[in-house]
Order: sequence, then C-alpha cells, then structure tokens
Amino acid sequence: MIKLPLNAALAAQQHKSMLIPWSCGRSSSSNVRVNVSKRRNFLVAMESSPVQSTSQNLGLPIMVNGCTGKMGRAVLEAAISAGLHPIPVALGGPLDSGKIVDIGGKEIEIHGTSQREDILSSVLTEYPNLIVVDYTVPAAVNENAALYCKVGVPFVMGTTGGDREQLYKTVENSNVYAVISPQMGKQVVAFLAAMEIMAEQFPGAFFGYHLQVMESHQASKLDVSGTAKAVISCFQKLGVSFEIDQVRLGCSFIVDTLLKYLFFPTPFKDENIVILEIIAQLGINQL
Repeated sequence: MIKLPLNAALAAQQHKSMLIPWSCGRSSSSNVRVNVSKRRNFLVAMESSPVQSTSQNLGLPIMVNGCTGKMGRAVLEAAISAGLHPIPVALGGPLDSGKIVDIGGKEIEIHGTSQREDILSSVLTEYPNLIVVDYTVPAAVNENAALYCKVGVPFVMGTTGGDREQLYKTVENSNVYAVISPQMGKQVVAFLAAMEIMAEQFPGAFFGYHLQVMESHQASKLDVSGTAKAVISCFQKLGVSFEIDQVRLGCSFIVDTLLKYLFFPTPFKDENIVILEIIAQLGINQL
C-alpha cells in the first residue's frame, strides 16, 4: 500500500497528469490503492510521467461544493492562487440555494438539492475535464458521492462522516476516480501512514497500555474527526481496546497537557500510560 500526503492544492496540481484517464473512462495507467486501514481502500490514478507544473495547469476547471464553509472557501482560494479555474457554479444546502458568493474576485452561484443532478451533468458537459472537491456536511457524504459516480465526475471527498464503508463501496463499484482521506494536511497524512506501518509491523505492541486520543477543532465541526477515527483503528491493531466514544474533546485538556510538558520533566509518571494527543487545526490564539 502507498500512503499519499495529499492536500487540496497538491491534489489539484496532480490532476493534470490524470486528465486524460479521468475524461475518457478507465485509464491504462496503473491503479494504486491508498488506504489508512486495510479495509479502507481508495483509488487514485498515477501516471509514470512527472507531476505537471502549476503553469501547465492553467485553466483546469474545479468545482468546490460547500464553498460557503471555511474549508470550501480555503480550497477555492488555494485553487485561484495556483492558477486553476473555479467554475461559477457550486452545490450547497437548501439554505444556501440562490446565494452568490465572491471568493478571490470570482462570483459563484450556489444551487440547492432540487436539480443538482441536472446541474452537475450540464457543468460536466461544458467542462469535460472537471474535478469536484466536496467540503459539505457529513449527512450529505454518501448522497453526494453517489451523484458524482452516477454523473461520472472525479472528486476529492474532504468531508468527514457519513457511512464510510458505503462510500468506499460506491467508488469501487464505479468507473470514477476519487481521493478520500480523513485528513488533507500532508503532515498528518504522513503521521497516519507511520501509525499504520507501526500497527502492521508491531501488532499487539501496546497491549496492556492505555492510549488516549484527544482532539480539538473549530466549534462548527459536526462529528468526531476522521483523523481520530483512523488513529483509533491503528490503536486497536496495536492491542489496545479503544472506541470512538473515548475520544476526548476540548481545549482545556490541551492547555493542561502543555503546562505539564513545560514545567515538569516527567509529566506522566505512570510508565504504563502513553498519552497520544491528536491536536487538529489548533491555532495558538485558540488557547
């Protein structure tokens, strides 16, 4: 298995080398399975040619669904900065339908759920090399993925939540390429890959230890992060009994832990306790 440190901008940059197979059905290029756990496989097309430069990617159309949110807006800003072409249409929830948002000088009209298949099909006809980036809401993950696969447009699923096993099955049963990851930050993806390697090569190594996942993120996030869930999967392979409801949330624990690290040489005296902190999207001003 190969773990790819993909972030939104890198995924967009690499799409140019996959342009032909995506617009013409299945490619003769090799398919590489990318996963964080053995049962979670995602297909990414890889060409043997080098990744194209940003200047060669000019005009690549990108549709960011959920662009009224923080992550969707950030993806659009990164796409514009990279010289890509955000199309003037996006899908959103019923409350956003009819809105026109201005991001980086680009006006984008938001369409609701009533005619989304017709809208996406029309957009794909106009932009045959289109790639979709999804940063919507957890409740829309499976329905959106099914739509992308039905219409035949490659996509990046950055939204967490939903029925993940059904999501993977939907993609694997289609002719559509997709990038699905619980985390788009390349450093965190590298960390998850390292955790997976350790879990595979040293199964049961932490049996008898207590491992703890603590996360902190923006107040608007609706579910436990995919990063925490992926780490828990590795914990279980390492011999630790750990469930999703054991994830600790909130900034107070972070502050307490940081103070212990700063002022005490041995912050955790019990040698049978290993504290693993997963601090997602935490800025110093949030402390």
